[in-house]
Amino acid sequence: MWSETPDGLSCTYLTTAHRRVAAELLAWMSAAGMTAEIDAVGNVVGRRPGARADAKTVIVGSHYDTVPNAGKYDGRLGILVAMAVAEQLHKSRHALPYHLEIIAFAEEEGVRFAAPYIGSSAVAGRFDQRLLERRDADGFFLRDVMREARLDPDAIPALARRRERLRAYLEVHIEQGPVLLQHDLPLGVVTSIAGNVRYLVALTGTTGHAGTVPMTMRHDAAAAAAEIVLSVERRCAAEPTLVGTVGKLNVPGGAINVIPRRCDLSIDIRADDDATRDAAITDIFADIEAIAGRRGVSVEIKESLRMPAVPCSREIGDHLAAAIERTGQRALRLPSGAGHDAVMFNGLTDIGMLFVRCGNGGISHSPLETVTADDVDIAAHVLLDVLLHLDSDL
Repeated sequence: MWSETPDGLSCTYLTTAHRRVAAELLAWMSAAGMTAEIDAVGNVVGRRPGARADAKTVIVGSHYDTVPNAGKYDGRLGILVAMAVAEQLHKSRHALPYHLEIIAFAEEEGVRFAAPYIGSSAVAGRFDQRLLERRDADGFFLRDVMREARLDPDAIPALARRRERLRAYLEVHIEQGPVLLQHDLPLGVVTSIAGNVRYLVALTGTTGHAGTVPMTMRHDAAAAAAEIVLSVERRCAAEPTLVGTVGKLNVPGGAINVIPRRCDLSIDIRADDDATRDAAITDIFADIEAIAGRRGVSVEIKESLRMPAVPCSREIGDHLAAAIERTGQRALRLPSGAGHDAVMFNGLTDIGMLFVRCGNGGISHSPLETVTADDVDIAAHVLLDVLLHLDSDL
């Protein structure tokens, strides 16, 4: 296992471990009968030609970078399942009616350069060239890191796939949650990928001695933050497809015997449609204003990320559901609360996503992340089934 750390799995964009993973994937794709290469952004691309030279292309993709101290299956599961299917097609010499590309995207998590979807955005023609001037935590520019890895940042625009040449984008991914586990089902059909908005909130009150300022006279920034946390929880619990998280909470320079003057927090709001998400944000912002006014603290809110909700193709979802049912399983349809490389293909081609059950209570982004070999085997059969029947009647 290639990792930046001796204990656990950490593999971020263009580190030594990351480049070794790319080389291994390249070899495996070639062994599976594909023409393989590492492209200008570090994606590992395997190609299998279709029966006709003028056919469209189906892309099956996922990412091989990880978060720090990651699980083994986030992203990589989808790559390995796709390669296994490509190898089976090669052995059976079955010619598909379209070209097949298996793409192991080099970067999805956004860890090293605080920019997610570097790999898939390049293929989708949505790479932001300004990112090349972004630095990592050690001060290295993305452009220089790419060149040191023998990649060509000037060639990234040429990676963009043409809309008229694509048939579909498919992705197999561990669910990263407990829904399939609770339903005792191995697979699920993703209906949409949640829209995500993130904010950084800074609250400023008045410091003071913890023993001498009466409770009724305090302007405690941390107490205001606590109310905001509960407001987010309360509002987002009111609707089944809505989730809200305060993942960062910090009192700069805090001390056990000092009333907090400052408190910083993050807010992450997601829903499977933008209207539901934005209505919740409006209500939460109104609560924040009321809390700040009542407690006599000032508030500053900065938006740090906005991603729209992405619907998956109903047609491809029906093909996935039919393939699942042909294995003797029930096809559960569910939204994805996490972002995926698939979002980059929104509006470019039809999107289909297949979730694989996540064990250990649905824990992900953790070494505790797990799947079963039986579930993965079913996922491979379903993906193969869909590739064989995608352009046939259901």
